Amino acid sequence: MATRRKPTAASGPTVQEAIRQTKPFRSRHQEALVTLMLTTEAVRGRFEALFQGHGELTHQQYNVLRILRGAQPDGLPTLAIAERMLERTPGITRLIDRLEAKALVKRQRDREDRRVVHCRITPAGVALLAALDGPVDRLDDEVLNCLDERELATFLGLLNRVRLGLHSQANSAD
Repeated sequence: MATRRKPTAASGPTVQEAIRQTKPFRSRHQEALVTLMLTTEAVRGRFEALFQGHGELTHQQYNVLRILRGAQPDGLPTLAIAERMLERTPGITRLIDRLEAKALVKRQRDREDRRVVHCRITPAGVALLAALDGPVDRLDDEVLNCLDERELATFLGLLNRVRLGLHSQANSAD
């Protein structure tokens, strides 16, 4: 196992320095949100670089393939895939079009309801994911390797608290 390097404030620029912001943040809430977004972009960039080396795959396409691999052998209707996406996209049909053009996904109309289109991962899609499983697992570990187990538990708890708080706010606004 790789040695953990615990980053400290002295080991790199602050978020304010990283985005070259000269004025202080309006609040700690704003600073935390900007830090979250900047961190998300850094993590996404690492994964996108990995996926680009495997058939010009995008992060969203990878997500669709993972969803469909988990739904084997039955596959899923297009809208069910959209509901399970980590990153919501209004263009799920175009996304699946691209995967079908790469022969990673196949579609079939439902016999009972012709409006429903079932999508399934192809053997080529399964093989591509199998080739990515090890590198993705290593990157998953590498990205958060700076946190120990206790810190990871705290981090997960805080992220879930924010996510559930937003969910609660959205439901109370309805």
